[in-house]
Amino acid sequence: MINLFQKPLLKKLALACLLFGSVSSQAVAQGKDWKEKSIDNKEERMAWWKNDRFGMFIHWGLYALPARHEWVQQIERTDHETYKKKYFDLFNPDLYHPEEWALAAKNAGMKYVVLTAKHHEGFCLWDTKSSNFNAAKTPYGKDLLKPFVEACRKNGLKVGFYFSVIDWYHPDFTIDNTHPLRGNQEAIATNSGKNMDNFRKYLKEQVRELLGNYGKIDLLFWDFSYPGPNGKGNKDWDSEGLIKLARELQPNIIMNDRLDMGAEAWGWDYKTPEQFMPNEWPTFNGVRVPWETCQTFSGSWGYHRDENTWKSSNQLIAMLIEVVSKGGNLLLNVGPTARGNFDDRANDRLEAIGKWMKFHSASIYGCTEAPADFQKPGNTLLTYNPKTKRLYVHLLQYPFKTLYLPNFKGKVKYAQFLHDNSEVKYTSRTKSNDGEHMAITARENDLIMDLPVVKPNVEIPVIELILN
Repeated sequence: MINLFQKPLLKKLALACLLFGSVSSQAVAQGKDWKEKSIDNKEERMAWWKNDRFGMFIHWGLYALPARHEWVQQIERTDHETYKKKYFDLFNPDLYHPEEWALAAKNAGMKYVVLTAKHHEGFCLWDTKSSNFNAAKTPYGKDLLKPFVEACRKNGLKVGFYFSVIDWYHPDFTIDNTHPLRGNQEAIATNSGKNMDNFRKYLKEQVRELLGNYGKIDLLFWDFSYPGPNGKGNKDWDSEGLIKLARELQPNIIMNDRLDMGAEAWGWDYKTPEQFMPNEWPTFNGVRVPWETCQTFSGSWGYHRDENTWKSSNQLIAMLIEVVSKGGNLLLNVGPTARGNFDDRANDRLEAIGKWMKFHSASIYGCTEAPADFQKPGNTLLTYNPKTKRLYVHLLQYPFKTLYLPNFKGKVKYAQFLHDNSEVKYTSRTKSNDGEHMAITARENDLIMDLPVVKPNVEIPVIELILN
């Protein structure tokens, strides 16, 4: 082979080719538009989120004062002026200590927190320059987001903002089928004088503030689109413009799928089934996608004093396990009171989850759905860590003495309870123990786990299997 650098002319040509190739590759990279870049770096951006699996949602606004659902203005068909007059001048959360919020999330094993910077009522938790309907203009008189962001960062939590594109406060937001004044013909008649272009500019102004004034923001939770007759979709919000702006301001931010851009790969990072559990890992165009279910402790997102359908700690822990067993994340909601604290019911659940997570987080963080060749026994859920090659068997109902793992023979090196690393002995069916009773209860390739009669003193015991 000829060494091109031995001859001066060839050397110059070679250097020119190398330089041109380098410049060309950089030009290609720089020439990619923001949509292509967002697709290219999606896996890198999503890595922390896929590992952490568990976050806290916080719904907080003026609706904490009536304390009967975050949609109270819409449910009770209250016009903005009446709603504002009744609650705005009374908003003074004297017990708001975001450090306590951050610690509650951290101690529960949550890794990120998403706060409603603005919900559908239009009330902003920050001192926005685009609206006087914000926390700094209430008796409280201060920006609520800055100390929240600082508390999260201090405690090692990723920071997320929820932002509603619905806004019942803004004068140019047209009355539609979700509006508090739906059905009010006199109010609907004012739509002809509204200018949604002004509203779209207003949305962008607020996004610029949220993503430009608080340092690094890790996640943006848009909410929500409802296209169709008398609804609103991506054209009404200028969803493409909002997503582009967010990418420009925070290139590494991750965003959900609620701007009616589901057909575009650049239009969302993860799917968000709300208040229900998918039967299996959700797919898009036949491909499994990142997903997160947001869930409440009870039937309301905002603080609801008299709502009593609260899930038990066992249900909530089982929910977290099931979500991870299907490759997803859980965003579990708290609705603080109008004074700014978490109520006792929320604290009780968070403490119980934290007690369980203290000993069992290895079965959640970095875990996902178990490989298809591991079949889960009845009344259990499996999670799997692909990096450590460990499988976790969650015992939703504790069995009496024996647990059969179907077709696990030859796959397991060692077994132990996760909460204390105590060994769990196991056998498999052999000719020497192949009595009549074993022939009935165990198949040849099953593993037979020998469990203590007394259930370990944890909410849901977990067996950690170190695989071959």
